[in-house]
This record gives sequence, structure tokens and C-alpha cells, in this order.
Amino acid sequence: MKAIYLDCAAGISGNMFLGACLQLGVPEKFLRSELDKLNLSREFELEISNVSKNGIGATFADVKLTKNFESEGDRPNVRHLHRHEHIKNHSHRTFGDIKKILDASDLSAAVKNRALAIFSVIAAAEGKVHQRPADEVTFHEVGAIDSIVDICGCAICLDWLDVEKIFVSRINTGSGFVKCAHGLMSVPAPATAELLQGFQTYHFGSEKELTTPTGAAIVKALATFSASLPEDFSSEKIGYGAGSWDLEIANVLRIYLGDFGGQVERHLVKLEANIDDMNPQIYGWLYERLFDAGALDVWTTPILMKKNRPANMLSVLVDARHREACIKIIFEETTTIGLRVIEISRRVEAVRKIAKVETRFGSVQCKVSAYDGKIVSITPEYEDCRRLAEKNSVPFKAVWQEALTKQEARLG
Repeated sequence: MKAIYLDCAAGISGNMFLGACLQLGVPEKFLRSELDKLNLSREFELEISNVSKNGIGATFADVKLTKNFESEGDRPNVRHLHRHEHIKNHSHRTFGDIKKILDASDLSAAVKNRALAIFSVIAAAEGKVHQRPADEVTFHEVGAIDSIVDICGCAICLDWLDVEKIFVSRINTGSGFVKCAHGLMSVPAPATAELLQGFQTYHFGSEKELTTPTGAAIVKALATFSASLPEDFSSEKIGYGAGSWDLEIANVLRIYLGDFGGQVERHLVKLEANIDDMNPQIYGWLYERLFDAGALDVWTTPILMKKNRPANMLSVLVDARHREACIKIIFEETTTIGLRVIEISRRVEAVRKIAKVETRFGSVQCKVSAYDGKIVSITPEYEDCRRLAEKNSVPFKAVWQEALTKQEARLG
């Protein structure tokens, strides 16, 4: 499968990630055309330039607000999702507003889902820091535009590069202090520190903020820690994305692009609870919350409890990193007062890759799975088939079957 490795020796931010992806081959024209689908082009300009950081050629991607959206006062070099300075005479956007922007856009389902995953973790972190529900976290107009472009741009680039797995090194957060609305705060900023729990961090070099909340959110939502390039990772290309600072170390994010081969084995746990006194309408909401929190799979099994009382056994498959969050949700959202934590000694996964195929109805992405060097299944993506069935007024199964047949023929 296609994978990337994030070398965060000089930190990570959203625009550093964008710059590195552009160096890896994502066409600038494609990125701009996809960002236009957000219907926000009148609010910002994306400036892309080639720069040198301590002799290393890197790409610098900078989101600048159009004149009508500039804030009063100087704009800091550091890029923040939650812009700290007070902004006058501008509206604000909540996390809920940003979800509506994504839903209304013409971006692909895969891009929307990745972007929403990144926004979700930072909204949760900001909400925890400020003691507010995630959906009510408010982003200043300026900060929201920066973050929407950076985060959606990252999701667009990952989709174009066909990346399925992301690894991250130890992360240099920087040090010193950052100016916030309530005074000086030590680096990493509160939201960044919250997001980087579970990852290995350090600080080295100048007293600057090297890892921003947006960069930390990308790591939190999408990446797995690896102290060095994984053993099964074969690097094909390297891209450098420039940060805003000029430091004694090169202020760049280095991204390795390559293939990560072999079957994937992960050690997981299964959370189980028997529930016989809960409104069944709650299960749909519960599933959404668990998946958003990192659950790999969620299911219910009809069972009979004492006195032949009908009930459901809730089962949640999750890795160690997201276990506590899922346990918390189960206790918050269900009527259970206890659950079982069952160690899964191993789970073997087939290698998966998304391959696009053209049908007479339009393009359909198919999930191709392989084990031991052989293709074991091909599955057309449901959302693509549904969209094309609606657009062409044809049965869903007609789109699904043609996509499957053509992809099978294409792969032999």
C-alpha cells in the first residue's frame, strides 16, 4: 500500500504538510481546482513559492485572506487553527459551521471524511481546553479560513497521492512562549499538547512554536508513531514543505513517500457490554460517536439475558490508543454500568489499495484487497455507486456490477 513517513525534526504545520505534498508531485493546478469546490475562493488566496531553508529547497504554501477578510493589526507568521488574536468586525464559525461547509462542497467523500476527521480531533481538543462541547468550539473567521484550506488541502493531496497509511517520527514541538488571548502560554500551546498525547515529543533549537494545532491534528487523526522508517517501508520520493521561520535548523517538514508492504498485524481489544434497558434509537448515535473516536468496528448481537429478557450485546473493536475514549463514550451514552475488555491477540489484515475505474456512468473507486501477494477481493465504493445511480437515474446494482466487472478485467 502507498504510505508516507513524516519526519518532524522541525515540527509540523498544515502549510508545511501542503508544501511537502506539492514537492511529492501533487499538481498545483489540481490542488487549486479542488479547493475551489469549497466555494470559499473569494475569501482567500493560496500563494505557492519555492524557497531555500538552510540550503534545502522546499515549497512554501501560504494562505492569505483577500482584502475584505483581513483582520486589523499585524498577522503573525505562525499558523493557528484557533487564531489567538482578537479580531474585530468579523463573524465567527463554529465546528458545526465548518461541517456544513464540507457537506455542501463538491469534494469527494474520501476527502470530506479525512478533513472531518482532522477537524473533529482539534475541535475536541479545543473543547476540552476551553471546557466547551466540540460542536460549539468557535473559530475566528481568519483562523477558520486558514485551517479549512490547510486541512482540506492536506486531505486532497493524500487522496491524489493514494496514501493509505501515515507514519510519524518523534515530534519537535519547539519551546518558549506563544501569545494567546489571555497572555503568554508555554509551547506547546494547550490544544497542541492535548492533541499530541500518546506521541513522542521533544523540543530542540530556537524558542519558537514549531508544531501548530493544525499540524498536531493531522498527526492525531491520521498517523501512527514510528521512531524511524518502518522495516517494510520502501521510500520512492521525498518532499520538503517549508515553515515560516528561519532557524539554525532547516524549518522544513520532510515527507517520505513509498510503499508499505506485507500483511498488517495489530494488537487490539474488544469492548463488550450486555444492554437490556436502553432505547434502541440511541444505537445509531452511539455508533457515530464510537467511530468518530477511533473505533475500528462496532456491532450489536441480539441475546437473551436472565428471565429470558431480550437484549443486545454491544461490541467495539478498538486499538489501545483509542480504547479509553471509546470506554468513556460507552458509559456516557448507554445504560450499562460495566463492560468487558477482551484482549485480541492478533488481527491479520489484507493489504488494501483504492483503485479508480471508469464506467459509462462515471468514475468509481474500488477497494482492492490482497493477501500473500494475491488479490482476494474487489469492492466498489458504496458512496460513489450511490451518487452515480442518483445522477444517472439507474439502479444502484447496475453501477456496482459494471464497476466490479471492469475492475476485475482491468486487474486480470
